[in-house]
Amino acid sequence: MKKEIYADMHNHTTASDGDLSAEELVQKIKSLGIAVVAITDHDTDSSIGRAIREGQRIGVKVLPGVEISVRFKEDFFTGTLHILCYFQPELFNNSQFRDDLNNTLKMGRGDGLVRARVDEINKFFGPQSIINSPILKNELIFEDVASYSPTITRRHFALALTQKHDIQNPDVVNQIIGNNSPAYLPSGVDLESVTRFFMTYSVNNFKDNNSDLNNDLSKTKTQIMMALAHPAAGSFPGSGHYKEVLPPIEIVEKLLPRFIDAGISAIEINYPGHIEAHREILRKWALKYNLAVTGGSDCHDESIRPPGVEGITEEEFKKLRFMI
Repeated sequence: MKKEIYADMHNHTTASDGDLSAEELVQKIKSLGIAVVAITDHDTDSSIGRAIREGQRIGVKVLPGVEISVRFKEDFFTGTLHILCYFQPELFNNSQFRDDLNNTLKMGRGDGLVRARVDEINKFFGPQSIINSPILKNELIFEDVASYSPTITRRHFALALTQKHDIQNPDVVNQIIGNNSPAYLPSGVDLESVTRFFMTYSVNNFKDNNSDLNNDLSKTKTQIMMALAHPAAGSFPGSGHYKEVLPPIEIVEKLLPRFIDAGISAIEINYPGHIEAHREILRKWALKYNLAVTGGSDCHDESIRPPGVEGITEEEFKKLRFMI
């Protein structure tokens, strides 16, 4: 018997890497008979307002959210994992919250990420190198790289090293900026910054201008929550559209306590790229750490990764304490 999906909690629009506009996604959810859709674009909230308005027009509840890229640099793993952050429309309409959210997201991309990568290069290869004889006579600075383009890529780092720091050997350039470099820093926000943002807007800390509204929300529903996204997708067997470029489930398990400390209260188990054996492991994690179960389609289009193929029941949704 096919499970009845009440809420699809993981979907992307053209604001990040989806093919459907916010309006088209909400309309598709309506046609599937699903009551709630979460908009969780990668590291941006720019389509949420349009989705909410379309949901109000056609009768679909829209849960605002964002899929936050979180970077790790460990002996056993260097790369990116994802957190699904959901929040109430009241928070989305709060300008201070929007500013804080976007300032946090900027740390993991654009200038924020470039500055962090510059710092890592100086740490390992600059005049005060912690591990090697210095390769750079002078510290690399943000402007060295940013002067080439408003959208900075690895090529611009290479140009800065060759043209402004006179490193002509391509092998040395690759030693500094390649994926195997000790200075390599993956994209994403550091987990500590995500935690600070979340704690600022947790139920007990958020203060709305309307104190009566705030007291009522604190008693009845969660204003912001975080869930660990597709933790077993990196172990999906064989090829497939849901096989993410992520670490295997064993690596995620090592990092799980850090996500717990960061404030996650749910884990995405119902996911198209999770086989049953992995779902059973994730259910044990949920029981051990008292995590709610969530799930979604990770929609990117209407055919290859469509909406409505995964999600949670109404009972599971109520356990999240989101009443929108």
